[in-house]
Order: sequence, then C-alpha cells, then structure tokens
Amino acid sequence: MPAADPRTSADGPAAPADRPGSEPVRPAESAAGTWPAPVRRPTGRDVARLAGVSQATVSLVFSGAEAGRRVSEATRQRVQEAARSLGYRPQAAGRQLRLGRSGMIMLAVPNLQGPFFGRVLEGVHHEAGRHGLAVVVSSGWGSATLAEAATAGRFDGLLICSPDDSQLGELPADTPAVFLDADPGTDRARPTVELDVAGGMRAAVEHLAALGHRRIGHLRSTLAAYTFRVRQAAFEQAVRELGLDVVELGVSLNEGHTAARSVAHRLLEPADRPRAVICDDDVVASGVYQAAAERGLRVPDDLSVVGMDNVAVSGLLAPPLTTVDLPGEELGRAGAAALAALLHGERVEPVAPLATSLVLRSSTAPA
Repeated sequence: MPAADPRTSADGPAAPADRPGSEPVRPAESAAGTWPAPVRRPTGRDVARLAGVSQATVSLVFSGAEAGRRVSEATRQRVQEAARSLGYRPQAAGRQLRLGRSGMIMLAVPNLQGPFFGRVLEGVHHEAGRHGLAVVVSSGWGSATLAEAATAGRFDGLLICSPDDSQLGELPADTPAVFLDADPGTDRARPTVELDVAGGMRAAVEHLAALGHRRIGHLRSTLAAYTFRVRQAAFEQAVRELGLDVVELGVSLNEGHTAARSVAHRLLEPADRPRAVICDDDVVASGVYQAAAERGLRVPDDLSVVGMDNVAVSGLLAPPLTTVDLPGEELGRAGAAALAALLHGERVEPVAPLATSLVLRSSTAPA
C-alpha cells in the first residue's frame, strides 16, 4: 500500500502552509484545475501561418476596404478562409485606436424603468449593429454628465432621448449627437427625430368625443420635457375646438404605477367624475385601471380609458387598453442611422415627425 501523501487528508487536498509575511492562499487559487483554463484565442499570427502569408498581409485584409485593396482577391479569400476555420475575430481596439474611435455610442434616456425606452433601445441596437457600433444606455444624467461623456472619448456619439429641460446643456461643438423625441429647436446644428405626439393626442380626444363623451379627465405628466408640453398643447387645443369639459391632474411618471393609482383615486372620487380619461402614458393608465376596480368601476362600462405609448402592458390589461402607438423602435432606428451618418461625415437631412396612430382595443365605450 503506497504511503499517504502528506499534502492530503480525508477532506481533500490540504492548503499549503502560509509562509511568514505572505497572504493566505485562497481556495480558488490553491485548487489547481478547479476551473478549466480558458481556450487560447487564435491570433493574426495563427491565421498568417495557416494561410501562408505574412502577419502584415493579415492586418491589411482586416483593416478595412481601403487597405484591403492592396491585397489580391485570391490572397484575401485565402486569409478569410483561414480566419473562419480558426474562429479568428480581429480585435477592434487597434483599428479603433488608429481611427480615433471607441466603436461605442451612448443612448441617454430619462428613466431606464420606462417601458417605452425599451422599445427605443431595441431600435437603436438593431440599427447600430448594422454599422458595427455597440450601445451603452445611461439614465439619470444631467447636462454635466453628457458634456463629460462627450469629451472623455469613451463614446463616438450620443443619442439623447426625451430629455427633461434640466438635463439639457451646451454640448461641445465637435460632439456628434442626435436628439430623439425632443424639441427641434434645442440645438439646430444637430439632427432631431420627432414623433407626431400632437397628432396622437388629437386622435385620442376625437375618439372619445365621437363616443359621446363631453367631460374628459386628463392625467398629465409633471415632467418638464418637450414631448409632454406638446401633448398638453394638443390636448388643450382639441378639447377647446370640440367644446369639451376637462378635469386635469398632474402625475409623476417617474414614480410609476403607484403614483398614478393615487392620483386616479382623486380623479374618480367626486360624484361628477369624468366618464372618460386620457393618460400621458400606458403605465399611468394601468394605475387608473386599478383605482377604478378598487372603487367598483368597470372599464369600459363605467369608465373609458385611453393611454399613450402602446407598450407591452397595454395589450395585457383586462380589458386590453386603447392607446396611441408611439413607434419607439422606429424612433431608435432613425436616430441611430442619423448618428452613424454623422460619424461617417455625411450630411443628415431633416425628416418629418414619425407618424403615430390610435390603436383601438376594448377600453372605451359610448358615453
């Protein structure tokens, strides 16, 4: 029987004794083979060896169209085939360093928890990927944060979505930036992609008026942002032209469903409460649903509700919510395309506000 290894015990390998003046060895470090060693990534040298060319040739092939023209088509194909067989992916860092680019753009949104911004992000990711750009999302930013991000060299450009007035400031003139769902007068030197939120609000008011509602509630956002000022102005104009009575209350969208439910109770408490209500977003509408149910009111029999955004929750409410569709994905794609054009030194032409539409479901009924 072989002698017992003094370095082992019944409980497994013993940790080596601490040397005087040394740090104790952590278990993860002392147990060799606890984690498999990472597989070595193939390098440009491996590709060159397999393709029978120099490393310089491999670099030329993967340095872009201009440099690649110095390599014959046959050689380029041989290098690319070698790279595919090895699973080689050229590291972007070197190319980006030569170009003075990071390969990243920042999407700045007011509130990461807002479901509409998830739709915007989806569109941005889709379009940015087509241009080889990675997307970083930021929330809770201010003008100083944006200016710092613009000058620190971490991002090639900025997409600034639905900014609050307090978040706007002067950006460095050489920072590529595109504004989304923002005041086109914010920075006339930079592109802005707008949504026709005014048209959407008018459609919502006209829909309720067509159902015979003459007294309408409006739960409006208290955020000081251009998009909500436009909604408010469109609402006021539409009800004035249609001769409707209005009850309005403000609600903080950043406080979400709970704040909306509380404000909705105030709206629905009086005996002469409105029999229809328009909400500045769908999360607020979900709070109205809950407050109505707690008061024994049925949607739409006792209360018609219209939202705005058309986020996923709107189709999951019972009954499904009639709402104004704001095409967040299209907004994100258009913004990312405009920013990519700026990064390529191209001129970006102004575009008309993106169309919105009223999605009729089951939350409204005749007065």
